[in-house]
Amino acid sequence: MKVAFASTDGVKVNEHFGRCGQFVIYEIGADGYKFLEIRKFSEGRDKKIEDTKDNPEIHNDLVWDKVKALSDCKIVYMTEIGPPSAARLSQKGMMPLKVKEGTSIEECLEKLYETIKTSPPPWLKKLLDKKEE
Repeated sequence: MKVAFASTDGVKVNEHFGRCGQFVIYEIGADGYKFLEIRKFSEGRDKKIEDTKDNPEIHNDLVWDKVKALSDCKIVYMTEIGPPSAARLSQKGMMPLKVKEGTSIEECLEKLYETIKTSPPPWLKKLLDKKEE
């Protein structure tokens, strides 16, 4: 299962979903986890999304484009996310997870891996079952 992290440095979760210019992607499963790639949407913050907040039609299209580009990831970690963006992720079968700014990606992966191995909650079990289909 692929997991995305809103991160400016590739080490910590430190950005809001909408304005994040890049997401770090990992694969995680019963055997552990491994780094896959960094998906860049912009250099630094995603100014296109930030600058269109007052133009809902363009803004919504840009957010949808980001959601679609991450749609193969089943979990997305970020520091903040607005309700409309969280709803879009959910519509695509993705789980948005907010964590404290500065939380290390490694720490998130370790906790997720341990949870997968021991007792995944129903929402995570559902995501894992979909992966096996």
